[in-house]
Parts: sequence; C-alpha cells; structure tokens
Amino acid sequence: MAYKKKLTFGVIVGTRNIFNFKLAQEGRAQILAELEKSGYDTIILSAEETPTGAVETIQDARKCAELFSKNRNKIDGIIVVLPNFGDELGIINTIKYAELRVPILIQAIDDDNDKVDVKSRRDAFCGKLSVCNNLYQYGVPFTDTTYHTCKINSDAFKNDIAKFAGVCRVIGGLKHARIGAIGARPAAFQTMRSSEKLLQSSGITVIPVDMSEILGEAQRIDNQASQLKSKVAEIKAYGKIPSSIHELKIATQAKLGIAIENWIANNDIDAAAVQCWESIQKNFGCASCVSMSMLGEKLIPCACEVDIAGVISMYMLALAAGTPPAILDWNNNFGEDRNMCVCTHCSNYPKSFFQNEIEISCLDVLGTNLGQENCFGAVKGKVKAGPATYFRISTDDTLGLIKSYLGEGEFTNDSYGMDGGIAVTRIPNLQNLMKFMCKNGFEHHVAMVRGNVSDIISEAIDSYLGWELYLHE
Repeated sequence: MAYKKKLTFGVIVGTRNIFNFKLAQEGRAQILAELEKSGYDTIILSAEETPTGAVETIQDARKCAELFSKNRNKIDGIIVVLPNFGDELGIINTIKYAELRVPILIQAIDDDNDKVDVKSRRDAFCGKLSVCNNLYQYGVPFTDTTYHTCKINSDAFKNDIAKFAGVCRVIGGLKHARIGAIGARPAAFQTMRSSEKLLQSSGITVIPVDMSEILGEAQRIDNQASQLKSKVAEIKAYGKIPSSIHELKIATQAKLGIAIENWIANNDIDAAAVQCWESIQKNFGCASCVSMSMLGEKLIPCACEVDIAGVISMYMLALAAGTPPAILDWNNNFGEDRNMCVCTHCSNYPKSFFQNEIEISCLDVLGTNLGQENCFGAVKGKVKAGPATYFRISTDDTLGLIKSYLGEGEFTNDSYGMDGGIAVTRIPNLQNLMKFMCKNGFEHHVAMVRGNVSDIISEAIDSYLGWELYLHE
C-alpha cells in the first residue's frame, strides 16, 4: 500500500541578500536536525552549492529544482523554511521548475524582541507573506503553520510537521491509488453506487474483478497445501472460534482469504470493496468478514457491499492515522440521548478496534435466511472506548463533484445488547450532522479510525484535493 512509515521531504531554505545570511545557515542546521530527530529523510542542496547555503538567485533555484526533479519519486512533500525575509523568487522558481506537485509547508522563524538590530533581525514575518503571495499567483497550493511564525524547535512546529506528514501520506496515497472492486454491488444497495470517472479525476483508479474468479481460485486450493494450513492457523490465532464451528468451515474461510489476498497482491491493490453477500455465502459457504478484518489490520482497508467511496474514505483515514480504520453503519439511536448513536456492522472491523478478544463465528442477521452453516466468518465484539474520527466521501454525479463530511467524536463504554461489532458512539451536535447527511444524500456507511486526525483530512481536502467538505463541529 502507499502508506509510508518514513517520509522524505525536499527542503528549501530561503534567504535575501540584504539580511544576515548566517541566520539562514543556522536555520538550515536547525531544520535538518529537527527532521532527522523526528525520523524523516531529507533532500536538500549541499551547503557548498550556493554562496550562502540557501536558495536565493535564479541559479540557486535551478540547481535546487534539478536536485528535486532527480528525486521526484522519493520526495513526499516540500518544506520551505524562512530564517530571514527570504527571496520569494528563489523559492517560487524552485517549485515551478521542479514540478513535483506535492504538498508544501511554509515555515517562518520568529524574531526575538531583543535581536532586531540590522545584523540580527529576520523580518520573516513579512517575508512569509511575499512567498505565499507568489504561490497564490502561480496557483500552487500549500500548507501553513499553526502560527504565522514560530521557532523550529517549538512544540507547535513539531506538531505542524507531524500533521504535514499525514497530509503528504494522504495526497501521495491517493495520487495513484488502486481500489479493488471484488464482485458486483449487491442489488439491494443502490446507496453504494459511485462514479469511477469522478474518482479518476483525483487519481483514483477502480480495478474490478468478478467474484467467480475469486471463488474459482479459492476452490482450486488443495486441502493439503501448506499455505492453507498456515492461513487456518492464522485465523485461529486471530480470535476465539466457538467449538461448534467445524474445521471444514475454517478451511473454507481460509481458502477465500488466500484467494482475495493473492488477487490484491497480484494487482497492486491499496484497498478493496467486497461483495460480502450473497454470492459468497450461496456459492462458497462462508462469510468474508474475517478475511477483510485481517487485511484491514495490515493497513489494507476493506469495505462491505462493494462500497467504493466508503473504502476510499477508510484508506484516507489509514493514511492520515497510520492505524487500521473500519467501515460502520450509522445504525441505531441510543435511547433518547440525541448526541449518541450506535454504529455497527456484522462485522469486519480490524481486531485492534475491539476492547477484548474477538469472537469469530457466524453472521447473525444474514444467517437467518442464508443459513448459519453458510455464514461463518463474522468478527464480533465491543469496540473499545476512546477518541475517533469519522469521515465519508460521496461522488455526486448530478453535480459532477466529490463531496464529503468529517468530524470527531468518541466511542464509549456503554453496553448495548446487539450482536456483531458494536460501537456506541458520542458525536457532539449529532442531530445536525444527521440532517446534513439526509439533505445531501449521503450513504448509511461511514469510515472511522481511532484517534483525532480530522485536521489532516481537512487540510488534504481543502488545500490539495478541492473536494467539497462539510466539517462538523
């Protein structure tokens, strides 16, 4: 998948000849030390390649752009540092000539009140406006820091870098994303329809495969194959399986998992939406949930009911958070508490979503009409309490755009007497969110991830993707 634990930043240090260039040299050393300490790789002109070790003239800009261009497949984002006023043309020309089209973070260093004499003053507060003005003129999107200026070693800037890294993962991951569509959308769910063409305009390609190809490969797996035995052992170790489940059913589930994983690997798939019912149950005799859950735990998100837009939402959350997301139904009210609801699925949540050991057994609702004997593979448990981010994109063919909503809430410890994967959820001002979703035609599925990453998703959408976003606050 495109998720990268270690990112590489192209670094541009600016300077202007009427200011003390030693401030730029100090700033260069500080930013490189900070990025190294935070675990990031950097690509930057060597200090000897320009007169000041920073980027100022057109010649400096061409050298820096050439270096960036040679490393375009490595650079995930660009960080511009202004230790003094900086030369706006040196910076914009570097970005223009390099043509990397990656996220850009603009940082300017604080002046100290007791160091504003001719040799010590920075004026980066002003210079940042000039740099941003040029980026705006050239139509180059960029990310700003929390404060207009700040020290490189400040906690605020450290947080800005961490957020920017998340934005880079999201944008880089979507740029050439390959989303699997495994099987046909269930006929009963027109809510799952989406536009491949609108998604393609943002770099997202949908790769379909007929369910018969997956089931055919699964059926051809030899019962004595070592790969099958390994997968059976992996499923047994993943959760608690009731003694009433026959070994044959576990092996059937393992064969399906192998077939899906092989297709994902062979087709370089980043995330997948699966026809989780009814073909698999009727034609192969198991559910798909635990196979999807195990992939999700490996940061290859999987959504139910061939929900393409839903799994893209999951994938973006995975890129932002670096942890497994889940697809949930906005499913039930929670008594008369209007800021709480119950989010559920059958389920295929990654096991890290749950508070205790999971149970792997049969689908409850679908099992009533498809037969329990055909429905082994559901992952059941109570989602553990903690902060959560929810997010959903939707392709609006009528308006010709991709729209989305985003917000933060929390999973609670409240009990709820329902089977499957249960997430009792508190969302501030929930009723207005529901009204917005109903009025704007959003689906009943929502992607969620543990933790708070709405700032990363909103920055990626607002500054770089250009989709419509409703930020619920």
